[in-house]
Amino acid sequence: MNLKNQFERLCSLSTEDHGLIKRLWNEIETKYTEKGRYYHNLFHLENMFQELEFVKNDISNFTALSFSVFYHDIIYSATSKSNEENSAITAASRLQELGISQDETQVISAQILATKQHLLSEDHDINYLLDADLSILGKDWKTYLDYTQKIRKEYSIYPDLLYKPGRKKVLKHFLELENLFKTDYFKEKYEVQARKNIKSELCLLS
Repeated sequence: MNLKNQFERLCSLSTEDHGLIKRLWNEIETKYTEKGRYYHNLFHLENMFQELEFVKNDISNFTALSFSVFYHDIIYSATSKSNEENSAITAASRLQELGISQDETQVISAQILATKQHLLSEDHDINYLLDADLSILGKDWKTYLDYTQKIRKEYSIYPDLLYKPGRKKVLKHFLELENLFKTDYFKEKYEVQARKNIKSELCLLS
């Protein structure tokens, strides 16, 4: 199922207003195809959903998590430090239009905000979201290298003099974590390769 159909089906659980659903999808499509989005785009969402499909039965509220995937990067600027907060605010507003309950909206907002720091959560659904978000780190080297090049393009406003130290700091922080991935499934699938990839990228940045 493509992303558009998936989103329409998701929204149809809450509303029969097809005009509203179409408008919300058009906004998502427009935002995720903005100029300068080389990595944080619709392909990133597709990859996350593909990863989550394998653990769908272990997720307690897949509907809420699906909304979180669609909205977690809807607001994205490489120069902003409040992308996650602004994405959560946007999501809450759209979910209200759909008639999603306040409780469910708070769950989704919390999931989106969790993608800012990627800390281990007591909420297992959040951990699955975070792991899917970072799954690119554990892909084969060619795929990982392509990802690093796309991230570099997103930060093209910064010269190497500023970009490289910032990127190294992020990568070293990842390596200092006891585990990059929070769930057993993703840990087993990607942890070893992710650490190899990150170490290889650090060598390239030296």
